[in-house]
Amino acid sequence: MTTTALSTATSRAEHPDRSRRRALWVACGAHALHDGLTDTLYLLLPILQTEFALTYAAIGVLRALYAGAMAGLQVPAAKLAQRIGGPSMLAAGTAVAGAAYLALGASATLTILVVALILGGLGSSTQHPIASSLVAEAYQGPRSRGALGTYNFAGDLGKMALPAITAGLIAVMSWRLAAGAVGIIALLGAGAILLTPWSVPAASDKRTGVSRSKSKPPERTDQRIDPPRSGFALLLTIGVIDSATRMGFLTFLPFLLRAKGAGLPEIGVALTLVFAGGAAGKLVCGFAGARLGVLATVLITEGATAAGILALLPVPICVALALLPIIGVALNGTSSVLYGTVPELVTAERRESAFGFFYTGTIGAGALSPALYGLIGDAISLPAAMLLVAAVVLLTLPLAWRLRRALDALK
Repeated sequence: MTTTALSTATSRAEHPDRSRRRALWVACGAHALHDGLTDTLYLLLPILQTEFALTYAAIGVLRALYAGAMAGLQVPAAKLAQRIGGPSMLAAGTAVAGAAYLALGASATLTILVVALILGGLGSSTQHPIASSLVAEAYQGPRSRGALGTYNFAGDLGKMALPAITAGLIAVMSWRLAAGAVGIIALLGAGAILLTPWSVPAASDKRTGVSRSKSKPPERTDQRIDPPRSGFALLLTIGVIDSATRMGFLTFLPFLLRAKGAGLPEIGVALTLVFAGGAAGKLVCGFAGARLGVLATVLITEGATAAGILALLPVPICVALALLPIIGVALNGTSSVLYGTVPELVTAERRESAFGFFYTGTIGAGALSPALYGLIGDAISLPAAMLLVAAVVLLTLPLAWRLRRALDALK
């Protein structure tokens, strides 16, 4: 059973719009929880540095272990979901991610910490390909980009909420107990995913190729360009650079703020601010991309990201806090446009695999970049590494120009 064929005899009688909304709610809830789990690590990294006496490069490697496990298992998770079912796979992955946080809170040695982070990445690898494919299947055609923008917005709500909750817990208990509490939240989320009835109103029967819609003829898939020879490669390259910029910046933002005199409460507020801006950016840019196009949106968001990082470096903490929501909008806004463009460049049959490859590449880049920028931070300085982050993101601008030409060729 595939993620895109989860309807039962009972769910077929359900109104399609109600099925679509339920599928979107389940996907959004899973995205919020998993993104919250992933980005709570940013709050914990300065604590882990002190607890285990780590360098910037070591911090980058720890972040890379989590993100690398998450990236490398995206495609296998999508393929395994076709055998055991998307809901079961997603619930199991969420439970594993929760267990990882329990292990993180109990980590007495660096070895246990490393195992916990790898386990967390393994569990979180299930969310993106399964939930993204669910949303893309439920909302096909012009509505797909807007629905995927909403799905991405939900992820940033989780990024805002869970790190803020964790910071509040650390204020009244040890960080280890707080990490355990986060793990319990994830386990409860896994149970909710498993118990929620999923149903996706599929647009076509993959076994027969016959459209289930009476108002539209079957879509011809031979008019689409396969990813290796199309704009999909350009889209993936832009996504790789965008993700490397975002993960590199967010990994070392707490350390940059600490150098400005911020304590853990201020760092928690700062992360909430940047994720709040990111939530707004993903929602707005998801719809803006449909109106302005990929090129204009990428030019605006990536240019603003570089300018925001440069502006952040010399200012005091109070000004930095004011800048962070604006940086968050630009930093995360691009991804909604990129995710929403994936279905335009692949056939329906390859959509699930395409999302898996896309997330593998982008999350993989996000896994490697913190280690690289950490080495630069140790060798030169953290501000110098941030300057390089701002410079690299500008490489997306000429690529976006070429991507627009590829998209125009499909029309």
